[in-house]
Formats: sequence, structure tokens, C-alpha cells
Amino acid sequence: MDEDAVALIELGILLFGIGLLGRLSSRLGISPIPLILIGGLAFGEGGIFPFSAGGEFIEIGAEIGVILLLVMLGLEYNASELVGNLRTSKTAGFLDMVLNAVPGAAIALLLGWGPISAVVMAGITWASSSGVIAKMLQDLGRLSNRETPVVLAILVIEDLAMAFYLPIMVALLLHMDLARGTAAVLIALVAVLVILFVALRHGRLVSKLVWSKEAEVLLLSALGLTLLVAGIAAQANVSAAVGAFLVGIAISGPAAEHAERVLTPLRDLFASVFFLFFGLSTDPADLVPMLIPAVVLGVVTTATKILTGYLSARKAGIGEAGRWRAGFALVPRGEFSIVIAGLAVSTGLNGSLAALATAYVFITIIVGPFLARIPDAKGFTAWTRRVQAARNARARAAAS
Repeated sequence: MDEDAVALIELGILLFGIGLLGRLSSRLGISPIPLILIGGLAFGEGGIFPFSAGGEFIEIGAEIGVILLLVMLGLEYNASELVGNLRTSKTAGFLDMVLNAVPGAAIALLLGWGPISAVVMAGITWASSSGVIAKMLQDLGRLSNRETPVVLAILVIEDLAMAFYLPIMVALLLHMDLARGTAAVLIALVAVLVILFVALRHGRLVSKLVWSKEAEVLLLSALGLTLLVAGIAAQANVSAAVGAFLVGIAISGPAAEHAERVLTPLRDLFASVFFLFFGLSTDPADLVPMLIPAVVLGVVTTATKILTGYLSARKAGIGEAGRWRAGFALVPRGEFSIVIAGLAVSTGLNGSLAALATAYVFITIIVGPFLARIPDAKGFTAWTRRVQAARNARARAAAS
């Protein structure tokens, strides 16, 4: 059979299958993410019915999916809100690093993998998945919630921190000298500062560049600019997600409103492709040897992420229910963790590290959307209301 025809048939089956899984998830009242991941496992490497064609399209589509998820998040907020949230969340960012990087480093040392592997595992457990969390917040209708800016601030701080972490990690992996390692970090710093400056100081110009009354022109302009900036950011060893998010922040007014409308269908399509790609590229057999350490690490870092979100939201003055929603929302790890593990293994580091990272990320992505719904459960909501009422009563008593 013609190779192009096979690719079209397989892609059609996969996309139609995603649609069916989306319909099933709606009926079950759950996020479609876990079902899409499991579907990807079944049809990917080592799966029941492995698909071979169309892999390049799905891989590129997955990258576009993360970029679209982040630019859409950026469109929800303006530059002043971003700066304000970053200023008030500096402590939260530090707390996030300490609580969530330490367990990863500790398990690498306990397994006898050495200090460089400890640095790698620290990054894998530290960074939450901006793409997965953005999709979860959208599915749960929480984009306008009071705790969401706190969650976004932590994610942005993580992504910006990765711009410095990744060059340092690569320098350690490649045993670079001090001069080359410092140069790599400085390039990343300059790229971040330039993107931030344009987004925060020249947002009106960016909005004029993409604005058009014609939906087709607006779609092409907004998407093209987003991919361009994301690509430049990635080339400078800065997260493409950071670049896309800042483009969304820079676009404001009518341009932002109409861009959100025309980009939404594309976001939904490519976000699903992102989760599908993750499942397709994972061989279930690779997950088994490291399943127990991954579960232990998942339990520990789920608790530390929940604590991170809870304490950060409390410092921001968010109520009891919002604190728990912020904590549970931060659980999933994803694209950064896989990139970090891939870089490490490509330089000849312990191959078991990739298996542990994959199993760990897979567990957090599947469990995360279910945990994120816990604060909305009736029993949990009632409990948080009682806790909040008791706290208010103590505050009034202390004031009087």
C-alpha cells in the first residue's frame, strides 16, 4: 500500500479515536488526558497495535500543542498582572524548588547513580508540566479562579528557572569548562530578558502586528508570531513554552479576544496530539523495571507539590478551597522532565534514569487530572468551608 495513504489512514484512526475518547471522558465526567495517554500506549512502541506512519507529523504537532496551550494561557492575562504575580511569588518559587528538587536528587543518590544524575533527577521532579496543567485548568473551568494566577506564577518561575538550569545541566553532562558553561548561561539570560522586555514594554506594538478584522489573517499572524518567538526561545536554550506564554501576555485588547476565539479549535486539536504523542512514544515494557521507585517518588513529590501550591496560595490570601485547588493542580510533570531525561541519556548517562523518568512522568500525568478534581468533591468542599469558617471565627475573636 502507498506509504502516504497508510500515514493518512493511521492518522485518521488516531484522531477519530481521540474524538471517541473525548466523548467517553465527557460522559464519565473526567479529563480526557488519562484516556488519551492510555490510548497512545496501546498504539505506540510496544503496544497492542503499534502504528508506524505519521510519526513526524505527530511529533511536530505535539510541540505545537504545548506552544498553543501556553499562548492561550498568556492571552488570559496582561503584562502588569504577570509582573505583579512574579514579584509576589518569589518565595513560592524558591519553596517550590527546594520541596520538589530535593526528592529527585535524593532518589538518584540512594540508587547510587552519582551527583550528576542527582542534578538531573532534581530537575525532573522540580518542574511541573505547563501544557498538562493548562489543559486541566481549561477542562475544569478554572482559568478565571482566584488561585489560578498563583499557579501560573509558579509555572512561569519554573520555566524561567529552566532557562538557567538546562545550560548548567548540559555543561555538567558534557564536562564543559567554566568559560563555556558560563557563556551558555549568559546566552539564555539575554534571550529571556529580550523576550520579557518586548512582551512587557511593547505589547501594543505586538497587538498591532497581529490584529486584523479578518479571522484568517488574524489566525495566521498570531500563530506565525507565536511559533517564531517560541522557536527563537528554544534555539537560545530557553523554553519554547516561555516564549509562547509571553507572546500571549503581549497581545492585548481586541486582538487578544479575537485571537483566543480563532486559536481555540487549533489548541484543542494539537493539545490532544501532544498527549497522544507522549503515549505513542512510550514503550510499556520500559516502565516496568522502575515502576516501584517511580510510584514512591510520585507519592512523595505529589505531597510536596500540593504543599507548594497550598502555602503559595495562602500567602497570596486565597481561601481554603483555592489553596487546595492550587496544590492539586501542580502535580503533573511532563515535557520538561522528558527533555531533561533525554538530554542526560543522549550524553551516555545511566539508561535506567530515562526509564524512571518516563514511568514517573506517566504516573503523575495520569493521576494528576483525577487529583485535581478532589477539591470540587462535595465532601471536600464542605470540609474546606468548615475550616475556613473556623479560621474566620478565630480571626474575629483575635480582633475583638
